[in-house]
Amino acid sequence: MSRSRQPPLVTGISPNEGIPWTKVTIRGENLGTGPTDLIGLAICGHNCLLTAEWMSASKIVCRVGQAKNDKGDIIVTTKSGGKGTSTVSFKLLKPEKIGILDQSAVWVDEMNYYDMRTDRNKGIPPLSLRPANPLGIEIEKSKFPQKELEMLFPGMSADFTSENFSAAWYLIENHSTTSFEQLKMAVSNLKRQANKKSEGSLACVKGGLSTFFEAQDALAAIHQKLEADGTEKVEGSMTQKLENVLNRASNTADTLFQEVLGRKDKADSTRNALNVLQRFKFLFNLPLNIERNIQKGDYDVVINDYEKAKSLFGKTEVQVFKKYYAEVETRIEALRELLLDKLLETPSTLHDQKRYIRYLSDLHAPGDPAWQCIGAQHRWILQLMHSCKEGYIQDLKGTAGLHSPMVDLESDARPSLLGHLSQTASLKRGSSFQSGRDDTWRYKPPHRVAFVEKLTKLVLSQLPNFWKLWISYVNGSLFSETAEKSGQIERSKNVRQRQNDFKKMIQEVMQSLVKLIRGALLPLSIPEGGVRQYGGWEVKSELSGQWLTHVIQTIRLTYESLTALEIPNDMLQTIQDLILDLRVRCVMVTLQHTAEEIKRLAEKEDWIVDNEGLTSLPYQFEQCIVHSLQSLKGVLDCKPGEASVFQQPKTQEEVCQLSINIMQIFIYCLEQLSTKPDADVDTTHLSVDVSSPDLFGSIHEDFSLTSEQQLLIVLSNCCYLQCHTFLNIAEHFEKYNFQGIEKITQVSMASLKELDQRLFENYIELKADPIVGSLEPGIYAGYFDWKDCLPPTGVRNYLKEALVNIIAVHAEVFTISKELVPRVLSRVVEAVSEELSRLMQCVSSFSKNGALQARLEICALRDTVAVHLTPESRSSFKQALEALPQLSSGADKKLLEELLNKFKSSMHLQLTCFQSASSALMKT
Repeated sequence: MSRSRQPPLVTGISPNEGIPWTKVTIRGENLGTGPTDLIGLAICGHNCLLTAEWMSASKIVCRVGQAKNDKGDIIVTTKSGGKGTSTVSFKLLKPEKIGILDQSAVWVDEMNYYDMRTDRNKGIPPLSLRPANPLGIEIEKSKFPQKELEMLFPGMSADFTSENFSAAWYLIENHSTTSFEQLKMAVSNLKRQANKKSEGSLACVKGGLSTFFEAQDALAAIHQKLEADGTEKVEGSMTQKLENVLNRASNTADTLFQEVLGRKDKADSTRNALNVLQRFKFLFNLPLNIERNIQKGDYDVVINDYEKAKSLFGKTEVQVFKKYYAEVETRIEALRELLLDKLLETPSTLHDQKRYIRYLSDLHAPGDPAWQCIGAQHRWILQLMHSCKEGYIQDLKGTAGLHSPMVDLESDARPSLLGHLSQTASLKRGSSFQSGRDDTWRYKPPHRVAFVEKLTKLVLSQLPNFWKLWISYVNGSLFSETAEKSGQIERSKNVRQRQNDFKKMIQEVMQSLVKLIRGALLPLSIPEGGVRQYGGWEVKSELSGQWLTHVIQTIRLTYESLTALEIPNDMLQTIQDLILDLRVRCVMVTLQHTAEEIKRLAEKEDWIVDNEGLTSLPYQFEQCIVHSLQSLKGVLDCKPGEASVFQQPKTQEEVCQLSINIMQIFIYCLEQLSTKPDADVDTTHLSVDVSSPDLFGSIHEDFSLTSEQQLLIVLSNCCYLQCHTFLNIAEHFEKYNFQGIEKITQVSMASLKELDQRLFENYIELKADPIVGSLEPGIYAGYFDWKDCLPPTGVRNYLKEALVNIIAVHAEVFTISKELVPRVLSRVVEAVSEELSRLMQCVSSFSKNGALQARLEICALRDTVAVHLTPESRSSFKQALEALPQLSSGADKKLLEELLNKFKSSMHLQLTCFQSASSALMKT
């Protein structure tokens, strides 16, 4: 076949690059004489003749197909010119894969996607048919173990289409060695893809505008064709006719198959109803299941089912679902009421309370069940406390048993302090202070003490759970996670509003505890309006200091336990005030009881005298006070946060006055003993110092104490009290931080010295008066006359008798107390010398013999008692001698000396007591 034209020559293509199926315009020379002349068109080696549209000899429009080469020539072949050449080339770009849900302006070849979906080994779902490399950079698989990645990212996935996609896992797995610059490029690619998606349908339309125009042209041509065909027919357009035929066919079919179709519709409706019942059997069976689970106590199952039903059918518009859901709500409301009743029921454990509160929170109960529980628990504690008091008061009256169900708290295992008291708080005061009661009294505390123990146990068993319930309410741990998130803001407002209310509750419990204890132990500290509510203890006797000490220890332990709960100190201040008042009261009562015991010391005087002239009375007195102070040691010691017992001036004054009263009571006991009749003195166990060299036969089988001997014993005790006992007691007071010790000592010493002086004067009067009274009758016995008397031959008998009486006084005093001898004899000698001086001064005149006789007797008496002379007695003897005429001759002086020596020699045995005392004095 001969060619009449030149071969085709392609000189241009627009665009010169693109992806497959890109529409291009080819320009050149000799591109054919018509559409039938064009027999071949290849771009990059791919035949594009099917899509080619010949426009003119210099223009052809076509679409680029799939090609193996990325870049190639455009070759046109015609019948008239043969195979042509190209001076330009076309670059084929790799197409971006379009997902099955992406918009596209052209038809997409689904072959690749179909292969991927049908590849079961890969198992990729349709929705995951996305670009394998979303970052648009080269993937570098790492060798990091898969198991370690799963441990590092539990519950996560490296699949970027997964809901649990982990970007870190994806980067470690696919880009562990990728540089930072490449990662920045990946970020740019992601942004570009996001922007492209955000353009939406408008971008799709812009990209395929020519395709839309082509489709519009095709539809318009079809429409014109149909209109042309329809105007030639009488019955209307072809589409109208077709519609009529179809409607008639449908009506005929309905008439023929109406009965069959009716049965089919009924069967379908029955089947659908059964399917609905089967599908929604959870809702239809839920009311019955709720009742069964409530009876079994499976509240968690009920709540879970209710939450599921609420999420599925809470907002349904289907009437049958509404009806059944209303039944569910009715039973849930009954459950709320049941749980609220159980929550407010008392007694109840903290675990159950938290459980019921959480249930009600999950059920979205109206109001604030947790706060209602706190209020009910508060009222329950107050009711328990008052019931405890009423139970003990009734038991005290003998009208009811002690252990009522309301106050019997066996769950509290806190050990009683009573056993500790019986072991550590017993008094060790010696045999003279032993009580006649048996040891069982330690285990039978008074009703008021037992009440305080029971009351404190009750508070310590209930208040910790009450406090923990409040703490859980504050921090939200009472509520479930869902309820906590939904009601956190509202609950925080409630906490702020109710913090003051709870503080008032705690203060009310503390005040009730304190007032109930005050009503039992310190009734005078209760206001008149609260006596009926907190008092009512009809007891006349007051608790002893020992039981008050035990009560104080109990309340202190209660305070420590409450402090351990981290309850603020300002809420517990009333307990501290109570402890202080009880400590003060315990000190007062102990001192009062000590005074009562000291009153009875006079009855326990056994008159057994030791070598120092003392009985056991001073020691018993000191030990009584020491034991009382020892029993107060725990009370006087200040625990952390406590104030001193003596901080109030009023307390200091009262304690000082009670201490003075104790000392004065003992002084009064001494005075009573000194005046006790002889018949009241038990001398069966009397002992004296048998080591005394001269008792003048005072010890014999029928020995009995005289009033003078009792007086001497009391005097001896008084001396010891002044020098030792009172000073020791002052030291003990100071050791226990008593105030006003100087005043106590001064007042006590003054009273004791006054008693001592009074008793001493009484004894001197009893002993000195008979001796003094016997002097004058003895001097003038036998009508003796100083003016007319015989020469002296010795000391007359009256003086010897006076000396023997003085020696008897010496012996009596020496038998009781050697320390009293100088004091007593000095006063006796003073009285005798004074009387002798008076008698001498009353004599009008002396003869020589009378003067010598008087001088002999005065000198004999003076020399005999020289050891016990005082300035007063020396003055009296001097005055007596001055009243006598002076000796004129040496013979008289010699005679006087001889007669004095004779007297001393003849009465040597009787005068030994004075001589031994004198020699002892000289040795010292």
